[in-house]
Amino acid sequence: MCSLEKRGNIFILTLTGTDEHRLNPTLLNAIRSALRRVRSEASSSSALITTAHGKFFSNGFDLAWAQAQTFEERMVFMTSLLRSVVTDLISLPMPTISAVTGHASAAGCILALSHDYVLMRSDRGFLYLSELDIKIVFPPWCIALLKAKIGSPAARRELVMKAAKVTAKQAVELRIIDSAHDNPEETVKAAVELGQGLVKRGWEGHVYAQNRMAMLADVLDSTGATRTGSRL
Repeated sequence: MCSLEKRGNIFILTLTGTDEHRLNPTLLNAIRSALRRVRSEASSSSALITTAHGKFFSNGFDLAWAQAQTFEERMVFMTSLLRSVVTDLISLPMPTISAVTGHASAAGCILALSHDYVLMRSDRGFLYLSELDIKIVFPPWCIALLKAKIGSPAARRELVMKAAKVTAKQAVELRIIDSAHDNPEETVKAAVELGQGLVKRGWEGHVYAQNRMAMLADVLDSTGATRTGSRL
């Protein structure tokens, strides 16, 4: 499911196992629980890294779970839970880094891009927003997030309107991610080094979160989350 490790002031949230890390209610709620623990255990200056075991970072929503009953209702429910995870990340009082060590598709790609920094392995895996291919319309808050996180209209077109499978090298060139690394181990290592450098700045977590929330005000408004407090 997922695990949480603390290395000094660095929290490492890992989606565990060798499956596709499909985002169903069980996993999404586990991630939210881990983020609540991070929030409660954080010191004045901390950082969060989210990564995964196996060939997938996350292959998106658990469509098999959704199809087991009323598909539309279950998709709405999973989307609501993912929206909550994203708002949790936006209000988290510390820098956040996703170390994408495998394929990040659909909702899994949204999860990765919800972090402040995105690092990715270059030997395997891609970013892929499959919604166009599988006939799913993006909710407005996802589009708001993509606009906030990906500055280039051409890059957004590749992901959203062409459903391109973007490799790490391409994602760096399109400025979708921050850096690419040779393998999963090097990706996580680079994420830890980045996190340690950010922690050394000694930023006050509450101030960091408030500034991020102001930067992503359009995203929060589209999710219906409040921006009046330090926590959403």
